[in-house]
Formats: sequence, C-alpha cells, structure tokens
Amino acid sequence: MLDDPRLFGFTGGVPCTVDELRERYQRQVTGWSHDRHERWLNWILRDRSSGQAIGTTQATITVDGDMVVGEIAWTVASPHQGRGCACEAADAMVAWLREQGAWILFAEIHPDHEASMGVARHLGLKRSEQILNSGEIRWTERRGRDQGHSPSGRAPRRFADPRAT
Repeated sequence: MLDDPRLFGFTGGVPCTVDELRERYQRQVTGWSHDRHERWLNWILRDRSSGQAIGTTQATITVDGDMVVGEIAWTVASPHQGRGCACEAADAMVAWLREQGAWILFAEIHPDHEASMGVARHLGLKRSEQILNSGEIRWTERRGRDQGHSPSGRAPRRFADPRAT
C-alpha cells in the first residue's frame, strides 16, 4: 500500500524499504516521541468488504499549557482514492480526538494537493496564510476559548505522559 511512488508526489521522497518501515513502526508503536513531548496516534484504514489495508490516519498530539493541539494527516492508497475514504476516516479520527479533549487541530498540505485540501475543508479546517519551509500551507481549526481549554487548567490525562504522574 505505501510502496506506491504516486503517494509521494506532493510530499517528496520515495517509498520506504521494508527495513525502513519496520524501524519507523517500532518507533511509532511506542506512542511517544523520544523526548515524550509528542503523543503519536496511528490508525490503519481497512476496506470494509475485504479487510485490506487501504490507508492510514495519524495524529501527533502536543500540549501547550492547558491546550491540546493535534497535527493530523491521512494517506489513502492510490487505487482507493476518490471514494471518500480519507474524509470518512479523518472524520472518525477528529471526532475521537475531540472526545479526548483536543481542540486545536491542524494539517500541513501542499498548495497543489486539491484532494487533501478537500478533506481539510470537509473537516472544517481553514487555510491559513502560514507557509512552512516545506512549501506546505497550514490548515487549522481552533474551537472557541471556552471549548479549547481544560476546566482544570491541565491537559486531559489521556494525553499526558504517564511517567510524569
């Protein structure tokens, strides 16, 4: 699924080797960056009828004071694109992140990637004026202050480093 060079048309690079993927997944399965400042969440999209893996959604969670921020991303295998899979999967991911207390969400999208911009619009993200060094544009959604802050003044426990408690 992830060995299709077309998936890298907007992000650059080439498909990873099996060994590179194994190394990446061994890092990701921990759920945390090495410094424990980022929470990594990854889901596999599966075709309902065949069970075949057809894509991924990802969220990188950081905590800024009492604000939970989620960088979100999605990838759908080329043969399955254009069928609403990314919108459906990203909807489910965003709903779950909201239930968990993440109120600021953003995605970084290549300015020519119409399909990903469509997913971002579907999710309610708005194109910002922020252009990153990569050339990508930040799309963001921030809920109102009353919804975006934890009543306790601390980030929800589920996103906190369990070793810090």
